[in-house]
Amino acid sequence: MIKVGIIGGAGYTAGELIRILLNHPKASIAFVQSTSQAGLPITDIHSDLVGDTVLSFASDVDYSVDVLFLCMGHGRSRSFVEKIPASFKGKIIDLSNDYRLKDAAEGFVYGLPELNIERIQQSDKIANPGCFATAIQLALLPLAKAGQLNEVHIHAVTGSTGAGQACTSTTHFSWRNNNASVYKSFEHQHLGEIGESMLQLQPAFNQDINFVPMRGNYSRGILASVYLNCDLSEEDAKVLFEKYYSEHRFVFVVDKNPDIKQVVNTNKALVYVKKHGTKLHIVSVIDNLLKGASGQAVQNMNLLFGLDEAEGLQLKPVAF
Repeated sequence: MIKVGIIGGAGYTAGELIRILLNHPKASIAFVQSTSQAGLPITDIHSDLVGDTVLSFASDVDYSVDVLFLCMGHGRSRSFVEKIPASFKGKIIDLSNDYRLKDAAEGFVYGLPELNIERIQQSDKIANPGCFATAIQLALLPLAKAGQLNEVHIHAVTGSTGAGQACTSTTHFSWRNNNASVYKSFEHQHLGEIGESMLQLQPAFNQDINFVPMRGNYSRGILASVYLNCDLSEEDAKVLFEKYYSEHRFVFVVDKNPDIKQVVNTNKALVYVKKHGTKLHIVSVIDNLLKGASGQAVQNMNLLFGLDEAEGLQLKPVAF
C-alpha cells in the first residue's frame, strides 16, 4: 500500500482527494494535516465523508510516508518544500501553481499526463496543472502536436468551487446565484502554463492565446469553448484528436456536443470537434475539482508508483 500524507486538508481539493484515496485499493491515508482544523474530526469539515473515516486533522507532518500531496493554496507550497528534511525519501505532488512554470519548476515535472506521461513516470516531484489550463490544453494539444495552432480564442466558464473554500464577494451564494460574470480577461494566471505546453509541442508557435474566463452560477465543472482558423477538414481534425488521445485513459473525443453533467464527479474529459467554415471549434468539459485538480493528482500518483493509470478513479458522473 502507498502511504499518503495530505498537507492543507481543509479545502475543497483536499476533501475530494481524501474521498478518492479512502476508496483507492492501493493507497492508505497516513495523516491529513491542517493548521486551522488540527484535532477536529475530518468529517466536521468534509461532511460528505461521514461513515467513511474516523481520522482527525493532524497538526504535525509524518515524513515516513511514500507521497505528500500539497493542498495549501497558491504561494504556500514553496516555503513548505524548502523546509522538508533531507531524510524525506518520498514523492511530492503539488496542487498549487508554485512550480508549474519552467523558470520556477526546481525539478518539478508539469503533471499533465496527456502531455508528459513518460516524464511523470520517471519523476519524484509533480506540479499538478491548473483546472482551466487542463480543460483548455486538452482542446489544443493534438493541434499543437500537428503544428496546426495559430491565434486561439477561448471562452470558458467554471463553477464556484474553482475559487476555493474561503468566501469572497464573488463566491457567496447571494451574489453567485442566478448570476454570471467575466473576470481576469486576457490575463488569467493559467495562460503561462498553457503557453509553455503549446511551445513544447509546436516550438514555432508565436500567436496570441486569447482567454476570457467566466464565473458560472453552479458549484463544479468547466466548459471551455475554443476556436481558431484551421485548414483541416472536420473529418481530418477528428481523426487527429482521436489518434492523439487513443492511448489516454480519461480523454474521450465525442460525436455530440457535451455538457458539464457528463463529467462532474469523474476524472473524465470530453472533447468535441466541429468545423464552421474556416473555423475549427473545440468544446472541452471537465470537473474542475477532479480532472482539474484532485483526480488528476491521483492519476499522477498512479503513474509515479507504476500502477494502472485509472486505479481508484472509476467514478460515476452525476448525470442528472
